[in-house]
Amino acid sequence: MRIGELVRRTGVRERLLRYYEEQGLLHPVRRPSGYREYSEADVARVRNIRTLLSAGLGTATIAGVLPCMVDLGDGLAPACVDLLPELYRERDRITAAIDEMTATRKVLDGIIAATVPHADEVAEALARER
Repeated sequence: MRIGELVRRTGVRERLLRYYEEQGLLHPVRRPSGYREYSEADVARVRNIRTLLSAGLGTATIAGVLPCMVDLGDGLAPACVDLLPELYRERDRITAAIDEMTATRKVLDGIIAATVPHADEVAEALARER
């Protein structure tokens, strides 16, 4: 199938598919005309890439993880045990980012709570500063 069909089947824009190719995540066959030719396996591969990206993994990590992934029907699982340390590191990185964002949200909640009783005064002060 050509790239337009892959776009239609996966919902991923053409430019992003080309980016995946540049990153070594997709390997379409090149026809003598220069057109890229994609297979049914590429449809599944793009979906797996999207799943791993939404899990917070970067494309460099995905490039290492993707060849060792198997689809169990209800999700992806690593087929290469040596990937587990990298996956644990990624999970820890994501957890740290969540913790940091949660702390930031608490600070903002405190600012909002302190501001709401004085909203009119704050609005007037901001208007004077402009």
